[in-house]
Amino acid sequence: MNDGVKAIRIRPEDSVAVAVRPLQKGERIVTGDLVTTVAEEIAGGHKVALKAIGKGEAIIKYGAPIGSATKDIAVGEHVHTHNASTRLSEHDEYRYDPSVRDAFQREADRRAKRREGAVPTIEVFERPDGRIGIRNEIWIVPTVGCVNMTAEHAAKWAEKHLPKNEHYEGTHAWTHPFGCSQLGDDHEATRTILADLVHHPNAGGVLVLSLGCENNTPESFRELLGEVNPRRVKFLTTQEVEDELEAAYTLIRELYDEMQSDVRTPVGMDRLIVGFKCGGSDGYSGITANPLVGYFCDELTAMGGTGILTEVPEMFGAERLLMNRAADEEVYGKIVSLIEAFKRYFIKHGRVVYENPSPGNKEGGITTLEDKSLGCIQKGGTAIVTDVIPYGGRVAKRGLTLLSGPGNDIVSTTALTAAGAHIILFTTGRGTPLGSPVPTVKIASNTALAEKKPHWIDFDAERLLREKQEVVVDDFIGMIKEIAGGKKPAKNEEHGYREISILKDGVVL
Repeated sequence: MNDGVKAIRIRPEDSVAVAVRPLQKGERIVTGDLVTTVAEEIAGGHKVALKAIGKGEAIIKYGAPIGSATKDIAVGEHVHTHNASTRLSEHDEYRYDPSVRDAFQREADRRAKRREGAVPTIEVFERPDGRIGIRNEIWIVPTVGCVNMTAEHAAKWAEKHLPKNEHYEGTHAWTHPFGCSQLGDDHEATRTILADLVHHPNAGGVLVLSLGCENNTPESFRELLGEVNPRRVKFLTTQEVEDELEAAYTLIRELYDEMQSDVRTPVGMDRLIVGFKCGGSDGYSGITANPLVGYFCDELTAMGGTGILTEVPEMFGAERLLMNRAADEEVYGKIVSLIEAFKRYFIKHGRVVYENPSPGNKEGGITTLEDKSLGCIQKGGTAIVTDVIPYGGRVAKRGLTLLSGPGNDIVSTTALTAAGAHIILFTTGRGTPLGSPVPTVKIASNTALAEKKPHWIDFDAERLLREKQEVVVDDFIGMIKEIAGGKKPAKNEEHGYREISILKDGVVL
């Protein structure tokens, strides 16, 4: 890091700055033309007051309120949970203002014009239906948790007996505890997510594995799936065969043989669908990792590519900034409905909407949900929001799509995969090894984490504080091209961190 940079004032109107290294009492920091004397020790990632903030006054960061002062805060003091609280409530009113959207649209149009004729290529597997896959794997999808171990044994057999090559890149089982003993919306959500996985283009072949007596019956699940290529999607009901493992091995071998004609071909990066996620955030996330992903989102959508942003509870307090970028009034209304529906979900369960951030977030310097949300949504850059889809929905439009889903890391990365993401960009300040069925690229918000956990982290975003933005963004895009093009695995793939989780809201019988 540049030794001269001690703290960053993100926007000129902010009343706080973020310490980019530990600050000592009496130390002087320079933010723009403002010189501030630090009044107490402040940890890296935490906030320091740049002006006196009276009790009840809004605390401004990212150019927006992140909470209110619960007591008078003097210049140079630490601003955190001991003297600040949320301003959020369960009820808000929203108004569509197309003039604000128009300003974002003009900027998006300028980016798109600059990108004309300059779309990078990636090597992918083109599917007969026109979609692309960035991996060519066999996926085993259990319709019910009862056959999880059968699925895992089959995947282990494939890993041992089927040699990997340019046509086949591995077999994976997406185990889960559901498919039976669920009612209503939960049961349908499980079926929908599993069907989405069967249709995912990163799978060159799929084995749908059933028990036979589950609520998610083999017959009803096949009906939900609709038309599939029988050479690429095989079905096995384990109660109907004498030796379910041998039957599974036979079907997997058939899928493997079918995939031996698949080869990577070059296509424009504009056909890539990328999911955006954060987990284990800290005070650096909003000034390094999330903005880096936001810069990428702006470049991807300028090419004509597609991004997906989820974690609705981590939009609370920042939702107006997303609404301001709605493509039209219809999309604006969908964003309002998305936010209000998730607030009702909290209220239904007797919880307040601002019961966040986590203890780890707070230790890292995030004070309120608004603080977390305003940093979180930066992963969507300034791209126009072209669509909003429900949990279990699949991407239908290019541009930035908002996906209904919680902040929980495994649930949301599964939902992003089900929505059609070929790859997920996952920012983190605290660190996590978690991975989804698709490459889950970890972007560290700080160099200390990147150096401590090189087996978790794919990219160090703190480079933004010491290098030119264009250089870092170009390197980042280059890395994504390599991972998407099969030239290198993401760290979660390399170390075998891949799993799914499905949202549950109601009763389990």
